[in-house]
Amino acid sequence: MHKTKEISHFLNSQYFAEGIKITLGCIAPILVCAYTGYFEVGTLISLGALVVGLSDTPGAPSHRRLGMLSTLLLCLACYFIIIHVNFSISLTTITFAILTFLLAMLAVFNARAATVGTMSTLIMVFNIHPDLIAANKWLYMLYIGIGGLWYMLISMSMMRIRPYRIAQQQLSESIRQVADYIRVKADFYDLKINEDKNYLKLIETQVKVHDEQESVRNILFQSKRSIKDTTKIGRYLTLVFLDMVDLFEQSMTTQYDYSTIRSTYGATGVLLSFKNVLLKVTHEMDNIAYAINANRIPKPTYKFDNDIIQLKAALDKLDEEGVNTFPLKKIIINIRDIVKFLDNIYSYGSSNLSEIPKEEMDSVSQFITKDQIDWKKFKDNLSLESSFFRHALRTALVLSGTYLSLRLMDFNPNGIYWTLLTILVILKPGFGLTKERNFQRLIGTIIGGIIGGVVVFTIDDPTIRFVLLILFFLIAYSMFRVNYIVAVVFVTPYVLILLSFRGMNSLELAQERIFDTFLGGMIAFLSSYIIFPNWESSQFKGNMRSLLIANYNYIALAVQRLNGQSISVTAYKLARKEVYITSANMGSTFQRMLTEPKWRQTYTTDVNRFVILSHILSSYTANLLTQVNKTYVELFNKEHVNLLKRILSEIEKAILLLPDDSRNSAFTPFQDFPTLQECVHEEEDANLITEQLQFLSKISRDLHKVTQDLSPQQIEGHTA
Repeated sequence: MHKTKEISHFLNSQYFAEGIKITLGCIAPILVCAYTGYFEVGTLISLGALVVGLSDTPGAPSHRRLGMLSTLLLCLACYFIIIHVNFSISLTTITFAILTFLLAMLAVFNARAATVGTMSTLIMVFNIHPDLIAANKWLYMLYIGIGGLWYMLISMSMMRIRPYRIAQQQLSESIRQVADYIRVKADFYDLKINEDKNYLKLIETQVKVHDEQESVRNILFQSKRSIKDTTKIGRYLTLVFLDMVDLFEQSMTTQYDYSTIRSTYGATGVLLSFKNVLLKVTHEMDNIAYAINANRIPKPTYKFDNDIIQLKAALDKLDEEGVNTFPLKKIIINIRDIVKFLDNIYSYGSSNLSEIPKEEMDSVSQFITKDQIDWKKFKDNLSLESSFFRHALRTALVLSGTYLSLRLMDFNPNGIYWTLLTILVILKPGFGLTKERNFQRLIGTIIGGIIGGVVVFTIDDPTIRFVLLILFFLIAYSMFRVNYIVAVVFVTPYVLILLSFRGMNSLELAQERIFDTFLGGMIAFLSSYIIFPNWESSQFKGNMRSLLIANYNYIALAVQRLNGQSISVTAYKLARKEVYITSANMGSTFQRMLTEPKWRQTYTTDVNRFVILSHILSSYTANLLTQVNKTYVELFNKEHVNLLKRILSEIEKAILLLPDDSRNSAFTPFQDFPTLQECVHEEEDANLITEQLQFLSKISRDLHKVTQDLSPQQIEGHTA
């Protein structure tokens, strides 16, 4: 049953919808033109549709339109230039290198601009052929332009006909990511799971949740249509999203000392009951995601009342045995709060939707990522210190150098194209990503080549072949953002079947493609190793500093609140967002460090420790700020303030150990501390706050120590 739901979810997902759009945009022109005897015209129109389609990444409709239009215009310009220099090897090499560098530098602005640059480079790779000259340039440009406009028509028509569909699909995906996050947290209650490895998995999942929620936020709140709250479905999607963000925040603030919990309660067997209830919560969240993705109103499948009663009964039994169960009781409260959010979401489908608070809508704009083209940023990155610059320079040198070498060796023109394509796809800014993509591309091409060869040599019926061609293309372009290796497995037989219709020997082509893929992969791999390598192990300190500053500013909010200052919800959420972003950057940096050569992994153990400690610190800080906002300030006393001073002091020391540069956040130490009187009465909540602050103080000291071990002075001394 679960597999059936997964398949149904994928068929309703944005990935499959993208596959259908690209398939329709690329296959229809070939089919129509082949039927009328103009197959070559069909391939040019299909090429235009393909490059524009691949640039149509998820986001606000206005951003998608701008991205597609920019891709089309840049692709036509690059085609026009490259077709005029194809007659000369030297001129082509120089032009190709310059354009590739400039296009790769577009990644400085944002991910969509990077995709536009990649597609424009791709159009040059497709047409960097000595037999292609400027004789029919205007006609060919017209065909490519028609293809791009044809795909834009398809995409924009779908957005207009079903304006909420993209938001539904993206919201569904974000809900599933939050469910995955809670699943990982549930594993902390399983003694068989390694705690440190689970922390790293938790951080990785948190990165994905943040990315998905950013996408939903941009789609929901940047659309010019009435998607915000003026229509029923718009209000529904917005309310579900806001509740899901709050649910995720609730799960984020339920951070505990899992080592203590596991050692204290592991032998009782009660922790597995908590894990099972949390897994049921995630199944319910999956149910909501499936329904929204299928354009249905979700209905509850499970009631949690009995589970919560059973958890309470288990704790009562432990209380009778003299075991302190207060931490576990707090977990039950948090589970109940999460269930309330799910009940709210279910209630939206059976009642009149309330208006979204105006202050909530007004504050949303501050959380939206602005995709602005800042040429000062471009100029600032024209330095070898910039990873964008090094990657652009490496890409330009490798692609143009490979082209020149293969042309001088009189290499097969189709082989040159495939080798360059492989390099373009595989070569990534980081060594680890290049190595991973290299492996996926080679394995996918080998498997796909075998499949394509079997189809061509065992199926003579052209109709069946064409049906398989469409099927392979659809699967390939539906899987590109889900599973790259599967996408390559299906795109390779598509190419072989397509060429077989032109009478080419598919067995030889399969062998050539595998060899060209291997050659391109080896060139990309070696170049990422020796040509301006981008080692994360030598650049992680900037991300460390940014994360420490974000955590410092986050904790400082509690001090400001205790000092009587009013902290708006927006200010609190913006500070939290900065912690999420810097945590995501640091987590991604560490994951890339693990893929680098062993001789570069000198400090991975310490960085691993830093990442885990930072995550614990930010999670406990979120819990602390919840306490500050919900409890009386009178519960906080001088001891609490002294602990906060100590925490901020340790983090400040850690920040000052790391190098500062213009790309890092500015840091201003917090000076203003409140003067509080001692509590007259011993309050249980006050004691809990003391315990939390003492734990935060310990974590901040540990962070300072591990930062000291990773500071430039220590590293230089160790190297010497």
